[in-house]
This record gives sequence, structure tokens and C-alpha cells, in this order.
Amino acid sequence: MKMAATFIASIFLSMTASAADVPTFNKDIAPILYQHCATCHRPGEVAPFSLLTYEDAAKRAKLIASATERRFMPPWKPEPGYGKFANERRLTDDQIALIRAWAQNGAPEGAPGDKPPLPGFTDGWQAGKPDQILTMPSSFAVASSGHDLFRCFLLPLNLDRDVYVSGTEFRPGNRRIVHHALVYVDTTGAARARAGRDGSYPCFGGPGVPGVNLIGGWVPGTVAQPPSKEFSRFVPKGSDVVVQIHYHASGKPESDQSSVGLIFSGPPKKGRTGAMVVGGRLDIPAGDPHYVVKGQLVLPRDVELAGISPHAHYLGKEMKVTAYLPDGTSIPLIWIKDWDFNWQGSYPYEKPIGLPKDTRIELEYIFDNSENNPRNPSHPPVRVKWGEQSTDEMALAFLVLLLPTPDDADAFGRQIVIQYFEAFLYEGMSIDDLPFEIASPQRERLLQALRFFDRNGNRVLDSDERQALLRIFGANK
Repeated sequence: MKMAATFIASIFLSMTASAADVPTFNKDIAPILYQHCATCHRPGEVAPFSLLTYEDAAKRAKLIASATERRFMPPWKPEPGYGKFANERRLTDDQIALIRAWAQNGAPEGAPGDKPPLPGFTDGWQAGKPDQILTMPSSFAVASSGHDLFRCFLLPLNLDRDVYVSGTEFRPGNRRIVHHALVYVDTTGAARARAGRDGSYPCFGGPGVPGVNLIGGWVPGTVAQPPSKEFSRFVPKGSDVVVQIHYHASGKPESDQSSVGLIFSGPPKKGRTGAMVVGGRLDIPAGDPHYVVKGQLVLPRDVELAGISPHAHYLGKEMKVTAYLPDGTSIPLIWIKDWDFNWQGSYPYEKPIGLPKDTRIELEYIFDNSENNPRNPSHPPVRVKWGEQSTDEMALAFLVLLLPTPDDADAFGRQIVIQYFEAFLYEGMSIDDLPFEIASPQRERLLQALRFFDRNGNRVLDSDERQALLRIFGANK
């Protein structure tokens, strides 16, 4: 009898211990969802359903477990160990295991006292009251279904004076359909000439005009940063703001009328500039499942790398960017194994990375132009070269660089132009191949020089023409 009682007691204790080990929504799952998912999965946001309540999450427990197990959600593409980024959305292995165990055990709710408070989200302008607010002149309609749309909107600044912008904040008008946005300044009037009567035009992969400078962006989950007076950006009078917005359907007809807020300040005290690592001349054969392209940029002086933005289109499969220092060591900057154009983003580092002069930054991108690529826009596959259209491709890594003074940033930009010259000429490209992404006035200088030195008019610089151009620009060592 005593043995039977002991046996029953051991079973009861085992069951009690097992029940205690089962994760619950209130204690284990809600903190994960509130931190990593609720930014998008809440009423009025871009995600198709909310995950704020137990009822919302429990009926989708298996879906949540599957999506997190495959790391499809939350959307965070960079691999761990290849750059430490601010505001990472990546779940740990332990968090994924908790969600899986919760779903497998019937998704229990748990004790009410274990539930954390609902997360708070700031309404209105997050970075402070803007000095100027620019709003789309009219709402833009998005159908209930169909392909994603990429649209550029012209927002004239109408300034009668030069200004310095220390803060940029994009505010989506309809978070259910705005997938992401990029904010540019156009000092050339090219976007104004291209925009239609409604002040917009279709664009893909970028603003579709040369001479624009990126000053901000937004993706779901973005936390607007406070103004950075030390790194303010010069914006001359007569400039326009151009916003490229990526829209996707929500299942019903929608419309959007987004805004941009700008905060002004005095001139910068420190230097901030951008540079690009550009892949070589793209010429991807139809059907090629593993086309590799490489590119590099050598830093002409000491800098701090504040952020990185890889860019390709639908054929992109994998990309890696690495910094090789003069002492022989290397620093991994970013690695994305499963590129998805719909989830590209800008990745600011948790702390700026110091890179000394003569550091070589290399990119290696892999493209899949086969029928097996479900994102391939062409069926059957066709030969693909560099270009702005969705059926074209690109291989870029945008870098945000910090320098001690604005003069240092200007000098850095001039030195980078020489590298663009050398790389362009080494590739043997024609004038027509010059990428739009090279910022103005750099691109205009390149075009003018190339046309001037193209003495025989074949739009390609021959050997003697190349040497003459490089001597003029001091790039011939």
C-alpha cells in the first residue's frame, strides 16, 4: 500500500513539474511578441492581423511557431555575427524554442498576473516638432490586390533660402499599405520634370533620376531618431524632396497620403557623407542560377562607418560585404543569405565602426536568373544587365560615413570620385552604362569628362583617351 502511494505521488509530482515547464502566453510569449512583433502586428499597422491579445495569438499559435522557426518572421535578413546593428529584430534560438513549445502544448494562457503591460507606441511626430511638414498633394489609391507598386512623389520645399536639415522623419498616412519609404533631396529639378500632373511618377529601385541625395527612410518598426545637429545636411534653395514609397495590397481598396517632417539647424560641425561599393559590370545570362559579381572601394582616409544598405533587385540571392584592414585583419559588415527585395532596409550599426585609411571594402553578390527562382520577373528567364527597371539588376552597398569635419567629408567625396573614374574605366564601360546611383555633382562631372575625352565619338574611352583623362584628374599613379 505504501509503495502504491509513493508511486502515485511520484507521478503527480512529475505531472506538476511538466506543467510548470510548459511556456504560457502571459509569462513567456507575450514579452517576445510585444518587443519584436507588435510594432507591425497591431491595429492600423501593415501586418494583416494583431498579436496584442491572447486570443489573437492563440488561434495562430502554429502559424507563429512555423514562421519564427523558418525565421520568416520577424523580418530580419542579416546573419548573426556579421555586423552588430541597432534595433535588431532577430529572435534568439531560445525564444524560438519557447514559441514552439507553447504551440505544441496547446498554447496555454497562463496566470493573469504574469502578463506584462501592453507596449506603448508614440503617436504623431516621434523626433520632435518639424520646422517644415511636406504632405503628398493628394491621396494615392492602391487596389485591393495585384502587384506591389513603387511610386515617387514630388514634394517641393519652396524655400527662398539655403537651409541645413538635421532631422528627417517620414510619417506613413496608411500603415496597412506602406511597405517602406525612402526620402531624397533633388537639387537638379530632374524629378520635377518627370512628375506628372499629380506630382508623382512610377519608379523602381530608386528615384529614377540622377543627382539626388538620400536623407532618410522608413520601414515598419522604425524609431525616428532625434535631430543630429552635428551632422546636419546642406539643402540649397529651390530643392525638392522626393519620396519613393513601396505599396502593397491589403485585400481591400486603400489610399495613402503620407508626410515628411524636416527639422532645420545651423551648419554641421562634423562631416557625414555617403559612398557606394559598386559591383562590376552586370551581364547575367538567362538561366544562370549562380552568377557572382564582385566590387570594392578603398578608403582614402580614416572614417567611421555608421550604417550600410545593400541593394539589388529580384534576382538577388545572397550578398556579403567585408572590410579588409591594412594590418591584414577583416571585419564582417553584413551577410544576407536569403535576399528578398521586399524586405530590404538600411542597417545602422549599434556603434560606428572605425576604419583606417586604405581599408578595402569588398562586396560579393550572387544572383539567380533561373526558372527555379520564384522571384524572377521573367518567364522564361532573359539576359539581364544593369538598370533601373524591375527586370534589370543592380549590385550596390550604400555606406554612411562619419568624418571629423565637413571639409573632411567634402575632400573624401572628391577622392571617391577618382575611384569611380578608375573603376568605370577599368571595366571598359560605355558612357551609357554610367549608373544613375552615382550622386550629383559626381555623376555630371563623370559624364562631362567622358564626353570631352571621347575624341572619336564611340562612347567608350580607348586606352589613350583613358590615360589622358586620368592624368587630368590626378588618378594616374
